[in-house]
Amino acid sequence: METKRFIEKDPQLQKDDLIVITGAGGFIAGNLARYFKNKGFTRIRAVDKKPLYEWYLKVPGVESLCLDVSREENCKRVCEGAVEVYQLAADMGGMGFIERFRVECLRSILINTHMIEAAYRAGVRNYFYSSSACAYNVLLQQDPKVRALKESDAYPAMAERGYGWEKLISEMFCQEYWAERGMKTHIARFHNVYGPNGTWDGGREKAPAALCRKVIEAIDKKDLNITIWGDGTPTRSFMYIDDCVKGIDMIMHCDELIATPINLGSSELVSINELLSKVEKIAGVKLKRHYDPDAPRGVAGRNSDNTFIKKMLKWEPKTPLDEGLAVTYKWIQEQYHNRKKGKRVVE
Repeated sequence: METKRFIEKDPQLQKDDLIVITGAGGFIAGNLARYFKNKGFTRIRAVDKKPLYEWYLKVPGVESLCLDVSREENCKRVCEGAVEVYQLAADMGGMGFIERFRVECLRSILINTHMIEAAYRAGVRNYFYSSSACAYNVLLQQDPKVRALKESDAYPAMAERGYGWEKLISEMFCQEYWAERGMKTHIARFHNVYGPNGTWDGGREKAPAALCRKVIEAIDKKDLNITIWGDGTPTRSFMYIDDCVKGIDMIMHCDELIATPINLGSSELVSINELLSKVEKIAGVKLKRHYDPDAPRGVAGRNSDNTFIKKMLKWEPKTPLDEGLAVTYKWIQEQYHNRKKGKRVVE
């Protein structure tokens, strides 16, 4: 008979305990740094390899370091004195990036192996890893009317090439550091996070931001045409950034979820065509649609089964897509016009 492993209860996280967040120059991790700062934590170390002027969010009062955590010596520096580590650093982007740059995505394994070892050696109490729904078996995602993916659907393994496999193997590292070395790790599989203060141009942006920008451009240029990658039928769920950072906090501090991958995503499924219709409604415009069948499109359908997260946390991401899109559209619109005026913006 298998016996349940004893889990020592951690003392409550103090406001002056050191929290480390990697990838903090990016969208999710930058918002996470702001989230913890707003909760009153006074020692937050934010880390990203990008120059500080390229960070989406630079949170006042947060120690901001420009370091490449794919290098072992930098990981040791980053983890010094940390009580909690949130590992969100990765080379990634939307489908246009992860389909074209698989080697870069795979090389993120260096970040994860060096970071988790450095965290272990530094005596970190809790370690969070940001995985992805790209870790799921692609054979279960061949129909736009796909059933929602539950956590067990990652195996038998057939992850998305490059990015998905890197996520899956990094999850294993987290599970084995707990099983073999006793370090508490936490794993969330993100499903398409969107919102303001993120990538909206340049090739790494995801569908909500890309469609918002394209609609804004069409209106600005008085050319009411839009090109959609694929045929517009693939389906996805999209989680608003505020739900994402709250979910990360809750997952990290749930002892029942140690070394246990869990979905973190909305269960509101829409097609890309429907997503565009929502953006058009916000903008008050109707565009003529053109489809590019040769563009990257990813799997046919992907949705988050939230049965497990509702059971464990009595919560799930619930910001309606219409509501989150409206805020995102307004922010991208401001960024677009500021750039047009010659002001510096982060894209």
